[in-house]
Amino acid sequence: MIQDPLVSELQLRLEDIATPLKSNAFEMDDDTKIALITDHFKGILNVLGLDLTNDSLKDTPKRIAKMYVKEIFSGLNPENKPIPTLFKNPYRYQEMLVEKNIAVFSNCEHHFVPITGKAHVAYISNGTVIGLSKLNRIVQYFSQRPQVQERLTIQICEEIKSVMGTDDVAVMIDANHHCVSSRGIRDAGSSTITTAFSGKFLNQETKNEFLKYVSA
Repeated sequence: MIQDPLVSELQLRLEDIATPLKSNAFEMDDDTKIALITDHFKGILNVLGLDLTNDSLKDTPKRIAKMYVKEIFSGLNPENKPIPTLFKNPYRYQEMLVEKNIAVFSNCEHHFVPITGKAHVAYISNGTVIGLSKLNRIVQYFSQRPQVQERLTIQICEEIKSVMGTDDVAVMIDANHHCVSSRGIRDAGSSTITTAFSGKFLNQETKNEFLKYVSA
């Protein structure tokens, strides 16, 4: 059987932008994950020489475990994926819609330290519009997992395209990486910008219009 090269390319692209997960990543419930992570963090803190009988530290392993599972890495669980709220577009608004300065709080998958910044997203409707808070929730969902900024940018773009049923989507993220500012080179002044453009946003005039709005 000869496989369609366009299908092969699409499958490869989806695999490329997927967060690397084990095949059994969702077999364990949250309570079990929290219990296991708690035990592992007790071991880490003991190796570091911290006294876990101290009142300030005794519950730290469980606090970290709950934070990992329920908060900062909750985007790993597909059950937490936001359900889009779409509306008809009877007023036929066909111009660019831009949601700017969406807070990004993620964690670098190389060192597990924060990535913080802002995301700017835009789309051009092909017949429906989305509840604005859902754009924020899409950014939040993909941010709340170990990430690299390039992948995060593309994941957000592809999700909005899928939800909205349009290729006309743009995403920009401007973020600070604490793996750069708090360790290694310790450069607290630099930031990283990544973009993803598709559909009409590949046109230079449309792209420039988006960039003008987000820089204003």
